[in-house]
Amino acid sequence: MTVSNPTDSRIFVAPAPRAVKDIFGEEELARLRALGDVRLHESGPVTEAVFERHVADADIVIGQIDLPGDRLERAHNLKAIINVEGNFLPNVDYAQCFRQGVRVLNVSPVFAEPVAELALGMAIDLARGMTSGDRRFRSVTENYGLGANSDAYSLFEAPIGFIGMGDLGRAIVPLIKPFKPYIRAYDPWLPAAYLEAIGVQPASLEEVLTKSQVVFVVAGVTAQNQGFLGEAHFASMRRGAALVLVSRAGVVDFDAMLDAAQSGHIRVATDVFPQEPLAPDHRARSLDGVLLSPHQAGALTSALREIGKRVVADVELIAQGLPPIMCKAAQPETVRLLRSKPVDKS
Repeated sequence: MTVSNPTDSRIFVAPAPRAVKDIFGEEELARLRALGDVRLHESGPVTEAVFERHVADADIVIGQIDLPGDRLERAHNLKAIINVEGNFLPNVDYAQCFRQGVRVLNVSPVFAEPVAELALGMAIDLARGMTSGDRRFRSVTENYGLGANSDAYSLFEAPIGFIGMGDLGRAIVPLIKPFKPYIRAYDPWLPAAYLEAIGVQPASLEEVLTKSQVVFVVAGVTAQNQGFLGEAHFASMRRGAALVLVSRAGVVDFDAMLDAAQSGHIRVATDVFPQEPLAPDHRARSLDGVLLSPHQAGALTSALREIGKRVVADVELIAQGLPPIMCKAAQPETVRLLRSKPVDKS
């Protein structure tokens, strides 16, 4: 195997909407600079002039800049694109990347554990009524003891369902296993043998919805599932069941989900919304039976610093002519179906 000279790399870093200082510590920046010419860009969009000057001859791009086919064709040295926002976005010509042998990676695995932690907390809250009990206390309408638990239930030995079983689902499963639940999972992109190997029961969407006390919605948005969970799906759930949405709002009919919660049929917790920030007068803000979180599940300083560590580790491997292993790689069969939207920091 031929190993490249790791000090000859040209690395372009444009991490917006993130900041260099948030994801790279001094140690990580020093390791990048040890690989060659590092060009940091945090002063606006990557215009054609910036592209020609700093990107066209780059070996590695760190960021989620626009890379249509014509730009990629001019980037003759490009070996890898590493998206540090956390999704495979539609501003890259993935087919052209695969034709040119350009690896496309993202850092989404760093968010799985912190999001899983919040998702479990949301499920416990919906089941045991912690937030609703707090609200009653503040309005001096609280009950005590058994009276406070009239509609509560335990997660111990409860039937739990997952819609999707990617990085996030796999991070939640070990957290919930101590409750000794019966776990069903629906994911049309994964074979039954894989789901069984990680300790969950393969199931249809109908089985997950109708037989679960808590349903975790952790599927990403694709061309095949945008808004696919609608009124009939929510109506099919057990009365009082909890739905925890921590992936992308685009996989549900958001208004139908809120309708189901407003009627009292299900309880809902969500960390994501169709438009963010949520409008001040949005009805979700005033609904009982809905637990709201401002897309904060994965936004921890420790997670952002983990981005830098993983990116640098993979860049070092690529610079040596070795395959990256720390970030998620785009797959030709599925990346064209993804429909994630970039983070809106407005």
